[in-house]
Amino acid sequence: MTEGIAWSDGHWGTTAELSLPLDDRGLQLADGLFETVLIRNGQPCLLDEHLQRWCEASALLGLDPPPARDQLMPLILEAAQRGLTTQSCGALRLNWSRGSSPQRGIAPPLPGQHRFWLTLQPWEPNFKPISAIISRLERRNCDSLLSRCKTFAYGQAVQARREATQQGCDDALLLNTRGELCCSTTANLLLRRGDDIGGAVADTAAEQWLPAGGDAGPSPAAGAGGGSRPGREPWTRRSAAADQQPQLPRGVEPRPATP
Repeated sequence: MTEGIAWSDGHWGTTAELSLPLDDRGLQLADGLFETVLIRNGQPCLLDEHLQRWCEASALLGLDPPPARDQLMPLILEAAQRGLTTQSCGALRLNWSRGSSPQRGIAPPLPGQHRFWLTLQPWEPNFKPISAIISRLERRNCDSLLSRCKTFAYGQAVQARREATQQGCDDALLLNTRGELCCSTTANLLLRRGDDIGGAVADTAAEQWLPAGGDAGPSPAAGAGGGSRPGREPWTRRSAAADQQPQLPRGVEPRPATP
């Protein structure tokens, strides 16, 4: 099933079969949040970390709390059974919008109108090298709450990807409003700190992997004013980066991050 499986309002179907009300604020105003979770062998990876970020971002933007883990797990497991019949991995997207507005305008509706749906599409991770530019058209706003959340609003990323395509590259890296590298259009950036970034590191104990645009400390969304504000969404593996060094896939070598 290449088109994937979806669930909304108690119904299962393909992503082409199910629909949303045209007055949904996620559709009209990009007023909502999502998380993309890797499904491997029928199980969600790092689900607790994703849900923590989802909940923190919902509170930050004044949304109702999204569905809890015990509500989601039966749906996730059923989605994997329905949608991953021929391969072991998939991309699960959990969506949470502010729901439908009873009248025209941007004023938020009363609590309790929020809407949840999910999609799952077969997907295999790959680690092939890609070419990238640094976007000259788009920058992430360090001071915006939206840059600290995974919202539906991906217009900046779409424009930066168009810019990369027009220049014959696969992707674009984005700077924040301080002029620092912070992310790509759809991915985190990991920077290796050590004695020799361009070659072998003399002292592996000194080698450290960190997300671009900030340290590996607590998520900036965890509290008002807490942590740095690099202009990208909090990384679900920031705490893991503080405890252990990630292992790159075989054959993948780090390269200097130069403009």
